[in-house]
Amino acid sequence: MMKIIGWVLAIVLFIGVGFYSTTVFAYHSSKELFNFPVPKHAELVEESTQGKTYEWPHVSEEHGIPVAYEVVLKVNGWEKGQREGASVYYIKGNHQIDVISHTDLLTLRKVK
Repeated sequence: MMKIIGWVLAIVLFIGVGFYSTTVFAYHSSKELFNFPVPKHAELVEESTQGKTYEWPHVSEEHGIPVAYEVVLKVNGWEKGQREGASVYYIKGNHQIDVISHTDLLTLRKVK
């Protein structure tokens, strides 16, 4: 019985470490967007003074952003705010970012 519990704990630990490492290291902070996490594999397609638009195949209008991205935002102190269609506001202190998800496009826009 103890052997089974040991194996189960080892597997759970392995999965947890794998999820953590792939989640945390898959994003970098954008200084222009108040250190908001941005997917490393997202390709910048448009930039303005208000924000940035990235091509990223893991986002869609129907499903929004991936759960792993939501976890990274939460870990970095960004709280989910109001949702309006494909737009979700994230708040950290006095800063607010509008995350707009369309099929294969992620727009991050500074609100304040």
